[in-house]
Amino acid sequence: MHGHGGDYKDLVVFLAAAGVIVPLVNRLKISPVLGFLAAGVLLGPDGLGRFAAALPWLSWLTIGDPAQLAQLSELGVAFLLFMIGLELSWERLRAMRRLVFGLGLMQVVVCAAVIGAGFLLIGQTLASAAVLGMGLALSSTAVVMPVLAERGRLKGVVGRSTFAILLAQDLSVAPILITVTVLAAVAQQGGAPDPAILGRSLFTLVPAAVGLGLLVVLGRVVLRPMFRSVARARKAAQGGELFVAASLLVVVGAGLAAQASGLSMSIGALVAGVLLAETEFRREVEVSIEPFKGLLLGVFFVGVGLGLDLDAIAADPAGIFGLALALTVVKAGVVFGLTRLWGLGARPALETALVLAPAGEFAFVVFATGMVEGLAPPGLTNTVALAATVSIFSIPLLAMIGQRLARRAGPDAALPDIPAPATADGAVIVVGFGRVGRLIGEMLKEHAQPFIALDTDAGAVAAGRRDGFEVFYGDAGRREMLQHCGVQSARALVVTMDAPAKVDEVVQAARAMRDDLILIARARDDQHAVRLYGLGVTDAVPETTEASLQLAENILVDLGVPIGLVLASIHERRDRFRKAFQAATPAERRNRPSRALRRTVRNPRSETGGR
Repeated sequence: MHGHGGDYKDLVVFLAAAGVIVPLVNRLKISPVLGFLAAGVLLGPDGLGRFAAALPWLSWLTIGDPAQLAQLSELGVAFLLFMIGLELSWERLRAMRRLVFGLGLMQVVVCAAVIGAGFLLIGQTLASAAVLGMGLALSSTAVVMPVLAERGRLKGVVGRSTFAILLAQDLSVAPILITVTVLAAVAQQGGAPDPAILGRSLFTLVPAAVGLGLLVVLGRVVLRPMFRSVARARKAAQGGELFVAASLLVVVGAGLAAQASGLSMSIGALVAGVLLAETEFRREVEVSIEPFKGLLLGVFFVGVGLGLDLDAIAADPAGIFGLALALTVVKAGVVFGLTRLWGLGARPALETALVLAPAGEFAFVVFATGMVEGLAPPGLTNTVALAATVSIFSIPLLAMIGQRLARRAGPDAALPDIPAPATADGAVIVVGFGRVGRLIGEMLKEHAQPFIALDTDAGAVAAGRRDGFEVFYGDAGRREMLQHCGVQSARALVVTMDAPAKVDEVVQAARAMRDDLILIARARDDQHAVRLYGLGVTDAVPETTEASLQLAENILVDLGVPIGLVLASIHERRDRFRKAFQAATPAERRNRPSRALRRTVRNPRSETGGR
């Protein structure tokens, strides 16, 4: 029994560390990435593990077998790429193609050539220099993207240009690995490649292309019906967990399919994210997998920390830190020059260059393949890999320096090749897209007011999207959903649902997130409106009360009651409701009169012809 428990010991240690690290770094205002990296070093064989022989109980507080976390680490990177894909669409990718396949691929080629030339100068063979250069040309998507997101830099020009380059790097991993195989075939033939061997190496591209094509086709056919089925199950109070399960299935399934085709798991997850970005379930999927992504990325960062060999660093600190510094300077210089050539301002280009200068996690994959193929000398490669790990540790610091430099500059100039992401910035959020919500949406559209809508009825969402409205499936009662829909930058939020308890839930969530948000809610009656004003709405519209007053006005007039008396009594009744609403409104929100039940009083003289 003890042995079986020991199989999960490293995972338990990581979970315990995560429970300590996350609150601690939040309190100290330190990057969580740095926290997990430091935890990997502390909990690894070169940290507390080196004292385990003298103090056996320490073995239960350290991670002794990093391989146990390797698969979870790979899943973390896949989840990250999947979330990035959800922010894209085929249209945005098509618009970015010049940037990705221009600037991005140019960065990979030029950096690989410059770094490879450096290794040639110190006596490496052409094949060895090429492998090391291609590996070090890549940057760390898994570290850079969370760091930029944490610092709020993803939506600007810096974030979008950085992402375009990282995307090009990720797409180039498969061709780089194939190139290593081809170089090995050339080396085995003494510099004169056998056409048959070369052909077989290039033929390995075919399964990757076929697999990617099948993934796209199956995704377009299967994803939307699958999630609609899950949404119907949730509406019947059966599918809360199924949505999470379906999201996990898509990420893992797409990743494994890509892996089977010879591509990386991350590329498969990215493609799946792009496919889902075109559907109405994008926001709900983002919310469903957010916790898993964060935890699994933590595993990845801990794994990077575990790979830091402190003994090797202590043996040659000048060489390793010097190599890491040289790599950072060279890549930063190349990226800075290319981004300037592409039209970025000096300071945004410098910020982009600094975060992309360190090495990335795919470098270790390229190095391992090179050593297996006999192209990369193990001794030098291990030293280079250690320097690459040290450089990854510097990414949060470089991002901070880059942002501080960029703050001194004016606003970023827009790049024509980088379309702005589709967000709810400055838009109205309409919660509920039934008959009331649709009418509000039509009126907003008529007056050129941008909006997005949310609903938990998959049928209503599908109908709205067919008519050209930007409607998403999702529960607005969850703060995470409102956050993903851009409530922090939204101009207003309108709640149109006819379920009072759900309306209250959405109002509470939205008001807790933004105190200054214009918040309009549909109320069942005057009592519900009073409750909503107490929760902090800007205005509540009690549908039954207003309808009752209008019906009473019409019937009394038609019965011959003088219209002046009718309007006076209606006005008096409205005043009574208005005073009740005012009394329920928190004191800090009484600076403006409520528009609820406000109606222009008709002139009795005009109604009676002056009688």
